[in-house]
Amino acid sequence: MKTMSVILAALLALPLAGCVEMAAVGLGAAALSYEDRRTTGAQVEDEGLELRAANRIGERYGSKVHVNVTSFNRFVLLTGEAPDQATKAAIEKLVLELPSKPRGVSNELRVAGSSSLTARSNDTLITGKVKARFLDAKKFNPLHVKVVTEAATVYLMGIVTQAEASAAVEVTRTTGGVAKVVKVFEYCQATDEVCRPRGAAKPKAGS
Repeated sequence: MKTMSVILAALLALPLAGCVEMAAVGLGAAALSYEDRRTTGAQVEDEGLELRAANRIGERYGSKVHVNVTSFNRFVLLTGEAPDQATKAAIEKLVLELPSKPRGVSNELRVAGSSSLTARSNDTLITGKVKARFLDAKKFNPLHVKVVTEAATVYLMGIVTQAEASAAVEVTRTTGGVAKVVKVFEYCQATDEVCRPRGAAKPKAGS
C-alpha cells in the first residue's frame, strides 16, 4: 500500500513539474518582451508580418526562391535569393501589399540560385558567433540588436542610439567569417522614452 502511495505521488508530481517548466519559459519570454524596445503590439505585429509574408511567398513561388522575412517594428527585411530581378521586385511588392501593411521593406534579395545547406549552416554559425561576442563585449544590451546573416553578410536591426549602433557594427565586423555588415537600424536618443534604461527616472519638464 505504501509503494502504491509513492507511485501515485510521483504521477501527481509529473504534471506539476511540467507546469513549472512552462512557467519558467513564460517568465523568460516575458523578460525578453519587457527588455524589447518595441511595444508589445509591435512585437505581435512583427510576428504576424513574418508569418503572413512567408506564407504568401511560399504559396506563390514554392521552392523556386529562398527568402527569409524578418520584421522589426513593422519594417521588413528580405534576405535570400531570387532567380531574377523581376521575381525579386514581385516579392517586395507582394510584401508591401499585405493587409497588415509594413512601414517599409529593405529588399536585400540576391539574384542567384538558392544557397546550399552548407552556406546556410555557415550563416547560422556566424549569427551565433556575433551574438556571443555581443554578450562578451558588454557595450550595449544584446537584446536590442537583431542579427540576420545571409551569404556571410550580417544585417543588424533594432531601435538603438548612435553609440549602440557603432558598438554593434564594430563587434560584428571584427567577427570571424563576416564579409560585410549592413545597418537596418532605427535611431533614438538616450534621453528618448524608448531608449532610456529600464527603471530610469523620467526627466522633469523644463530640465
